[in-house]
Amino acid sequence: MARGKKNPVDNAHEPLAKLLAVLSSPWTMLLLHRLHMEGPKRFGELRRRLGSISTKTLTDRLRMLEAEGWIHRHYEPTVPPQVTYTLAKRVLELDPVMIELDRIAERWYGGRKKGK
Repeated sequence: MARGKKNPVDNAHEPLAKLLAVLSSPWTMLLLHRLHMEGPKRFGELRRRLGSISTKTLTDRLRMLEAEGWIHRHYEPTVPPQVTYTLAKRVLELDPVMIELDRIAERWYGGRKKGK
């Protein structure tokens, strides 16, 4: 995280507060959803698939999720090095939540035209 800024996850003492702190971090749900729907991805692929996310924000989110045990980082010492990110098995417990959020998002926003 940036200097001077505290990670909200560090301040979450109750289990639910900690879970919500991780999930509510900007881009986290979209990142998890992308890995869930599309499988393992390299950094550049994630950045392209997420659109307007900055390199710094993506790096911060991936580091946070790895530290929390939500994703795995696999490093291949090739030239250039290859790093692949995958979901940890524990995140699969979020499947019903992610599927339902997908359904709600499609109902609420899927049929809309841009600008409406």
